[in-house]
Parts: sequence; structure tokens; C-alpha cells
Amino acid sequence: MKKLIMLLTIVAGTVVMKAQKIQQKEIPASVQSALKKQFPDLKNVKWEKEKENYEAGFQSKGIIYSVLLNASGNIIETEVPVHIKDLPVPAREFILKKYPDHKIKEAAKITDSKGVETYEAEVNGMDLIFDTQGNFIKEIKD
Repeated sequence: MKKLIMLLTIVAGTVVMKAQKIQQKEIPASVQSALKKQFPDLKNVKWEKEKENYEAGFQSKGIIYSVLLNASGNIIETEVPVHIKDLPVPAREFILKKYPDHKIKEAAKITDSKGVETYEAEVNGMDLIFDTQGNFIKEIKD
């Protein structure tokens, strides 16, 4: 029983270290102002710390965003949820073939700081990344 409790404590600690919810007052002013400049009408911002970066989850113009910024306020990537049917067909076919017994939990379109777009599909506790044509790029364990 002690081993189980210790294991659960370690797992919980690892999850907490990956992304920690933080208060807005803990966010550098440069990060907050950069986000507000890019999304002037943002609402209901929830912040998390991911390593040295900051992730803001919010709504703007009726769209839900997740934006990753560095400590200087530069946007690293922007993520917007998409309907599963909006994933490129080859991506959906890849998932169906590789994970026939698992469903796509959620999907998103990601745009990096250079404007490169990719798609992300969460399947079986992993994020599968595809290019805009639906070609598989990589798998990231959550």
C-alpha cells in the first residue's frame, strides 16, 4: 500500500510540474500586454506555466484559444479547437488504421510563430501531429 501511495504521489507531482495553473498577478506584464495587444477583446483568461513559458486559455470573438508565450511576450504558438471532421482525411485514416480501438478525444489547429499550421489529434493519451495535408509528423505523449 505504501508503494502505491508513493507511486501516485510521484505521478501527481510529475503532472503538476508539466503545467501549473498560476494567477494572473504572477504573469510578467510584458506577457500580459503582448497577449492583450494580439487579442484586445480576450475574456476569461486562465494561465498555466509550462517550463519557462506561459500558456493562456481564453475566448476572443467567440473562439476558444490556447496561446503559448515566452517570458518576453513573444507568441510561440496558437491553438484553436476544431471539429474532428475538420481534420484532414489522411490524418483521420491514419488514426483509424493505427488506433482502431480508440476514438479521437479532441482536435486542434496549431499555428506556430512562423505561421506554419499543423493539426493535433488527441488519441489514447497521446497528441498526434499532422501537417495540413494530413501527413503524420510525430507523436507526443501527454
